[in-house]
Amino acid sequence: MVKNIVIVIALFMATIASGHNFKGIVTAVNDGVPLEGVSVYNKTTGAYVYTEVSGKFELGDVSLGDTVIFYHIGYENFKLVINNSNINVTVPIALKIANASLDQVLISSKSNVLSNLVNVDLKTDPVKSSQELLRKIPGLVIGQHAGGGKAEQIFLRGFDIDHGTDIAINVDGLPVNMVSHAHGQGYADLHFIIPETIDNIDFGKGAYYADKGNFNTAGYVDFKTKTTLKENVVSLEAGQFNTVRALSMLKLLTSKKSNAYVASTLNLTDGVFESPQNFNRFNIMGRYNFNNYKDQELSVTLSHFQSKWEASGQIPERAVSQGLINRFGAIDDTEGGNTSRSNIWVNHKKQIDANSNLTTTAYISKYDFELFSNFTFFLEDPVNGDQIRQFEDRTLIGAHTTYKHTLHIDDHNARLNYKLGAGFRYDDVNDVQLSRTLNRRTLLERLAFGDIDETNAFAFADLSYRKNNWTINPSLRLDYFTFDYVDFLSETFDSRSENESLLSPKLNFTYAASPQTQFYLKTGLGFHSNDTRVVTANTGEDTLPRAFSADLGTVLKPTTKLAINAAIWSLFLEQEFVYVGDAAIVEPSGETQRLGVDFGVRYQITNWLHLNTDINYTYARSIDAPNGEDFIPLAPDLTSTGGITIKNFKRFSGGLNYRYIKDRPANEDNSIVAEGYFVTDFNLNYNYNKWTIGLIIENLLDTDWNETQFATESRLFNEENPVEEIHFTPGTPFFLRAKIAVRF
Repeated sequence: MVKNIVIVIALFMATIASGHNFKGIVTAVNDGVPLEGVSVYNKTTGAYVYTEVSGKFELGDVSLGDTVIFYHIGYENFKLVINNSNINVTVPIALKIANASLDQVLISSKSNVLSNLVNVDLKTDPVKSSQELLRKIPGLVIGQHAGGGKAEQIFLRGFDIDHGTDIAINVDGLPVNMVSHAHGQGYADLHFIIPETIDNIDFGKGAYYADKGNFNTAGYVDFKTKTTLKENVVSLEAGQFNTVRALSMLKLLTSKKSNAYVASTLNLTDGVFESPQNFNRFNIMGRYNFNNYKDQELSVTLSHFQSKWEASGQIPERAVSQGLINRFGAIDDTEGGNTSRSNIWVNHKKQIDANSNLTTTAYISKYDFELFSNFTFFLEDPVNGDQIRQFEDRTLIGAHTTYKHTLHIDDHNARLNYKLGAGFRYDDVNDVQLSRTLNRRTLLERLAFGDIDETNAFAFADLSYRKNNWTINPSLRLDYFTFDYVDFLSETFDSRSENESLLSPKLNFTYAASPQTQFYLKTGLGFHSNDTRVVTANTGEDTLPRAFSADLGTVLKPTTKLAINAAIWSLFLEQEFVYVGDAAIVEPSGETQRLGVDFGVRYQITNWLHLNTDINYTYARSIDAPNGEDFIPLAPDLTSTGGITIKNFKRFSGGLNYRYIKDRPANEDNSIVAEGYFVTDFNLNYNYNKWTIGLIIENLLDTDWNETQFATESRLFNEENPVEEIHFTPGTPFFLRAKIAVRF
C-alpha cells in the first residue's frame, strides 16, 4: 500500500514539474524596445523558438529546473532557470547591448547558421565600400571591371558567375539581378546600395531554398538594410588618385513606433589609370519604418543612384610586354558608360497570432544602362576599331507574399512549421541593343536591337518538421515564365514569344547533436533562366537549365569563442554560360559538374579581437568535352579569404584582411592561364567621443595583380594577324585614403 502511494506521489510530482509553458517579452535594456528574432533556447531539452515582432515568445513543455538561454547578436546572452515564479506567467526579459561576438550565436537554432557567423564578421568589421558587401560571403570572390562603374564579376563554388548568372541577390526582397540584360544574363549591380545602411546578411550556398528562384544555383545572398539609425553620421574620405567619398546618414523622425532616416553618398575618383576615369556616383536612400511592437511592422524605402565613368578597358599582355603601354595604360580610352536605378519598395509583416504571420514585399524600379567597350580593338574593323555600345531602358515591377504557421505536435515535443508563398516579377526592357560605334558618337552598325518583356510567376510550399534533435525540411517550388521579344532589325514586324514552367523540389536534413554541434544534408534542384533573345531565337538551348546540388556539412563550436564549419558538396548544371570576349556577351554551352570542399574558422580571441578565415576548393569540369579540353574557363579551384579585426580596444578599431585566388585556366584546354593573386587590405580607426579618424589602405603590400582576366582574341592597330592571350584589368596598387567622421 505504501509503495503504491509513493508511486502515485512520484507520478504527480513529475506531472506538475513538466509540461509547462514558458512565455515572455524580450526587450533591449537601453530603450525598452521589443526585440524580434531572439533565440530562446531550452538547454535541458534542446527546444527553441524565436521572438516575434512584439518581442513575445512561448516555449512549450518546460520543466522546473530547466535552463533557458537567450541569444541575439549584439546583446549579452541571458540565462534563466525555470522555477515556480516564472511558469505560466509573462516574464519580462531585458538584454544588454554588447559587442558582437561568437558566443552570441546558437549553433542549433537555425538551419542556415552560417549567416549568423558571417553577421558577427559584419558587425566586428563593417564594410567600407560597396565592393566589400559581397566579399563578406565565405568563398565568394569578386573582380571589378571599371572601378565601380559596372557590376562586379563574381566567383563562387567553381563558377565564373560573370555578373550574376548563378547567384540570386536581393535587398530587402528587392531583386538585384537583371534578366535578359544588355551586358549579360543575371547582371547584378549592387552599387545602388549604401554599404553603411546594411544591417545583416543572409546567404546560402546551393539550390536548397524554396523561396529563392531564378539564378539560385551556386547560392543566394539577401541583404537587409537598417530600419532605424542609432545616431546621425557624417563622414568624409579623401585619398590618392583624386579620390573623395562623402557620406551622411541623418534621422528624420524618431518616436516610439515610427522612425525615418535618409542616407546619401557621393563618390569621386580619377582612378589608378593613366587616362583619368572621371568616375562619379551619387546615392540617396530614404526609409520609413513603423512598428507597433504588437502585431505589425511596415517599411517604405526609396532610393536612387546614378553613375558615370570613363574606362581604360581590358588590355592585352603583349601590349605591356612590348612597351606599347604600361599596366595602367589603355588601347582605347574612349570606353566608359553611365547607369542609374530608382527604386521604391514596401515591406509589411503582420503577426496574425502567436503561431502565424504574413509577410509581403512589393517593388518597382526604373533602370537605365549604357556601356561602351572595346574588347578586340581592330579585329573586326581595322579602320574604325571594334568599339561596341550596349544600352537598355528597363522598368521592373514585382510582389511576393509568404504565410508562415507553426503547429505544436505530440505535447510540444515536436514542432511543424510550414510556409506558403506566391509572387510575380515583370521586366519591361525597351530599346535593348548591341551596336558598333566609333568614338562613342558615330553609330556604325546595329547588331541587336529590340524590346523584351519577361514575366516570372511563382509559388512555393516549404515544410519543416522538428522533433528532438532532428529537423526534416521538404519543399517544392513552381515557376512559370513568359518570354517576349520584338526584333527591330527585321524588315517586317517580328514578335516572338515562348513560355516555360518548372518544378523544383528540395529536401534538407539537420541534426543538432548539441547546442554546439550541427550536421546537415541538403539536396535540391534549382535553375537559371536563359536570355529572352536566346529563348525566342529557337536555337535549341534550354530555356530554364536545371542545377542539381547536394551538401553534407557540419558547424561546430568546440568553445563559446570558436566556430568551425566544413562541407563537401557537388553541383551538376545542365547548361553553363561562358563569357565570349569578342562579342561582349555570355552564351550557353554544355553540361558541367563541380565537386568541392568548404572550410571556415572563426575565433573570438578576446572580446575585442576577432579572427576569421575561409578556404574553398572546387574541381570543375565540362562533361561533354574530351579530357584535357574540359576545363571551365576562369573557374577558380582554390580560393581563400580572411582577416583579423580589433573592435573598441582603447578607442581603436580596425583590421587586416586578405583574399587569395589560385592560378586558373582561362580557356578549355588550360593553354592560357589566368594568374592568381594574394592581396591584403588594412584599416585603422581612432575613436574619441563622437569623432572618428581613420586610415584605409587597399593593397597594403603594393602587389602587382590582375583583377579581371579573359582569354580574348584581338588585333592591335599595328598587327597583321590576331593573337589570343590574356587581356586584363590591373588590380588597384597601394591605395591610401584618410577618413574623418562625426556621430551626433
